[in-house]
Amino acid sequence: MKRNLYTQDHEDFRTTVAAFLDKEVVPHFERWEEAKIVDRSMWKAAAEAGVIGFSHPEEYGGGGIEDFRFEMVRAEEVAKRGVGSATGGWGVSDGIVPGYLTAFGSDHLKEKYLPGLASGDLISAIAMTEPGAGSDLQNIRTRAVRDGDDWVISGAKTFITNGQNCDFVVVVARTDPDAKGSRGTSLFIVDADAPGFTKGRNLDKVGLAAQDTSELNFEDVRVPESQLLGELNKGFIHLMVNLPYERLTIASGAIAGARAALDGTAEYVFSREAYGRTIGDLQNTQFELAEMEARLDAVEAYVDKCALALNDGDLTAVDASKAKMVAAELQLEIINRCLQLHGGFGYMLEYPIGRAFRDSRIQTIYGGATEVMKHIIGKDIKSRHH
Repeated sequence: MKRNLYTQDHEDFRTTVAAFLDKEVVPHFERWEEAKIVDRSMWKAAAEAGVIGFSHPEEYGGGGIEDFRFEMVRAEEVAKRGVGSATGGWGVSDGIVPGYLTAFGSDHLKEKYLPGLASGDLISAIAMTEPGAGSDLQNIRTRAVRDGDDWVISGAKTFITNGQNCDFVVVVARTDPDAKGSRGTSLFIVDADAPGFTKGRNLDKVGLAAQDTSELNFEDVRVPESQLLGELNKGFIHLMVNLPYERLTIASGAIAGARAALDGTAEYVFSREAYGRTIGDLQNTQFELAEMEARLDAVEAYVDKCALALNDGDLTAVDASKAKMVAAELQLEIINRCLQLHGGFGYMLEYPIGRAFRDSRIQTIYGGATEVMKHIIGKDIKSRHH
């Protein structure tokens, strides 16, 4: 079925993204994977090419383009080249954090941070996850205590994307210790050079090696009241506002990754010979490809519909959770089955399918694990029928 999601503007952007990736990312990718971090110059080059920063407000140096489809195009081109670990930090620093600043930031915070994010001079992170609080944000223990006109932040965070490269981090901290559950949390912006803020080790992950992911520590870090992002004690509410965007970003990336794996596998099986013909000539291979393509087309159609709903401001947290759950789970299944069709070569990291198998495993975990997505969807069903 013909996909009618994109216009000529999106296809022109695709050409721009492809040229940027081929020039500025692909030649350096292996080195970044070994170093477990990308060069900061990549961010600057991406901004100059218009590959990041295009969705930021125009008054702060961005392109002012509020159309999620451009991010989907970008994800598709990244997936085709298998370089997602080099660009994975964009979702946070070019999407989630600017979204929080635009929606909840004071004029002071917008002027201080948005221009640098749009130009690629600043890299941001968001510190939610803690050693004792993963998907359950209600269990956050990092504290922010008022001291005169300042707040003093203490705690530890882990699994933080861009943790090594970041110039500032949005920290989720508890500001009302007596509040129950998700209440009593606030968001603060902490600059990387703030006394008491230290970046821990760059974590050694199963995949996504080039994407720096870190432990962060806050030991009596003092920040002024002006660094409060949004309203006091409404941090959890603020976080929920952007979760549909974050989860759809993961879902669309999952579809792009699955499509790239399937297309690459189809090319492989119809060129790899065995038993006097290609592997693709075998009925079992064609059955495998047929089932995967049909299911991928169906889930892609749902994610495309969610993208249009997001553009219209109508995407609900429940629908985004559905998209994230089914797309991420399908990506893992398709890549696993595609690796099998590659035989022994699929287990070699020099082949794209091997790297995809390694890098995609996190998809069903971050941004809310599949089990959390099921919980959200199940609660919605219960509310409608109980």
